[in-house]
Amino acid sequence: MDTDVIVAGAGPVGLALATELAPAGTRVVVVEGLAERSGQSKAMNLQPRTAEVLDLRGLLSRADGRSIGRIDEGHFAGIPLSYEGLDTRYPYQVGILQGRIEAVLEERLAELGGELRRGWELSGFEQDAEGVTVRGPETLRARYLAGCDGGRSTVRELLGVEFPGTEATRYTTITDVVLGAGTEEPPTGWTTMGRTRRRRADGSFASVIPIGEPGLYRLVYFDGLSERTEVTGEEVAAALRTFYGEEYELLEVRHASRFSDASRQAARYRAGRVFLAGDAAHIHPPAGGQGLNLGVQDALNLGWKVAAVVSGRMPETLLDTYHAERHPVGARVLDNTRAQGALSASGLECTALRKVLAELLDVPEANRAIAAMITGPDIDYGGPGPTGTRLPDFRIGAGWASGLFHSGHGVLLATDERHLAPAKPWADRVTALLVDELPWPDVEAALVRPDGYVCWTPPGEAVSPALRAWFGEAG
Repeated sequence: MDTDVIVAGAGPVGLALATELAPAGTRVVVVEGLAERSGQSKAMNLQPRTAEVLDLRGLLSRADGRSIGRIDEGHFAGIPLSYEGLDTRYPYQVGILQGRIEAVLEERLAELGGELRRGWELSGFEQDAEGVTVRGPETLRARYLAGCDGGRSTVRELLGVEFPGTEATRYTTITDVVLGAGTEEPPTGWTTMGRTRRRRADGSFASVIPIGEPGLYRLVYFDGLSERTEVTGEEVAAALRTFYGEEYELLEVRHASRFSDASRQAARYRAGRVFLAGDAAHIHPPAGGQGLNLGVQDALNLGWKVAAVVSGRMPETLLDTYHAERHPVGARVLDNTRAQGALSASGLECTALRKVLAELLDVPEANRAIAAMITGPDIDYGGPGPTGTRLPDFRIGAGWASGLFHSGHGVLLATDERHLAPAKPWADRVTALLVDELPWPDVEAALVRPDGYVCWTPPGEAVSPALRAWFGEAG
């Protein structure tokens, strides 16, 4: 084998997966067709759960240092959504351009000894009982292949996995532009999402958001377009006048593209030794800012499992849990983005529905439920009590529980030492710690996977079977 895992795609998802594999000693090569990173702003936010995920690996401070601000609220179909009631240390979005997230992850991959090959276009592959042979500028052999190569995934196409869903019916334009003052100065700060939007009665809308460089803005607009066409400078200027009049002057269009409301999900996230993650596994409109976040969380779920199997500690069957856990999460995002699309249509019925929903979202409990769905803290992989849910970060001594996960190990926390003793044979892969209390009343202990999700709590059987089920045999 040339390596253990080949990751196709050096976007946030592929790089996140690679940085999850490398610390465990898994040899990983990331291959990317582009010779250099795109200059377009693309995705530009980390939702609260993704901030928690990066914090589990000690990377949030690096991302925060390159952010363009904190966004205090989100939106659902343009209706403002408060994050105040979320049970998280990060009740806000971290505003950061996709390229800066990629830079953070690429630097971390280099520190871990992982390899990134740019200008390396994957053209084919074959898998057998022992591994995958991947063709491109050269032929590489690995135990596994992960397709993190976007919505038009070559890996998915060659794999022949069905990608059912809905076709595009409308196109929204996204541009990076340089603006000057007209009758008004362009905004210099950005602390909200839903309130940046200008919406018209016919369902068209636009928003202008500063993106971290003086004079540089993201202008997004929908003006009823139902087919993909080339974006011209004249069109962008006309859209700016339509929604903002003479408030701002368009000085330059740096990047422009369109995205559609097409919505699809791969029927399988795993086919033998090949996996799909991120946009290769699911595409949907970027309503609510969920795409990058969903993909990075795919990577965290998959990465520690592949590393455990490559190490020989866990059987191949562990890898089946990736599809079982993440496919429903992706399906739920497709549902909520489709719902937002329906709410964004024109007509008296839709206008009335938006008014009713806006009133409902003024109810704190309803707001928290929708905000948790959009931002990720409510993900539940199933089980009694806290089992299957994420471990909320909480104080342990002078630090935080999240710091215990920086090594990529599992964690066993208990308020009674009798729950800790059985974990000693797993000390090389599970950190066991006595704590004063846990985030849930009447819970004495919790075994937590490397991705921060609880996989065992008492009462019931002792912890040893759960340790073997998720971390392999002792010793």
